Amino acid sequence: MNLPENLKYTKDHEWIRAEGNEAFVGITDFAQGELGDIVFVEIETEGEKLSKGDTFGTIEAVKTVSDLFMPVGGEVLEFNTTLEDAPELVNKDPYGEGWLIRISMEDAAELGDLMNVAEYKAMLEA
Repeated sequence: MNLPENLKYTKDHEWIRAEGNEAFVGITDFAQGELGDIVFVEIETEGEKLSKGDTFGTIEAVKTVSDLFMPVGGEVLEFNTTLEDAPELVNKDPYGEGWLIRISMEDAAELGDLMNVAEYKAMLEA
């Protein structure tokens, strides 16, 4: 399982990569593996300010539909529109081309509440 060291992780299997006050958000390799073949990503929160833990969209696989949760509070700046025609990128490259949203973080200190890679691995093994 691929778990990049430079990301922060949530208990809901989202990852976040901060770049200054902005960040990219997606689902982990573990999550895409559990979901199976992803067929649709719905994100209608572009331009909205959301709090940490709020639902920012849904991801649909052959077997199920799952909510997607904000790892930190902020404004949804952009949805990865490539996923409209190629949702399978979330399966193939969850940390790269399969990112879901780009956000402007309201309080970067909230990143400190998230798990590092070792803590996330420990949660998966528990």
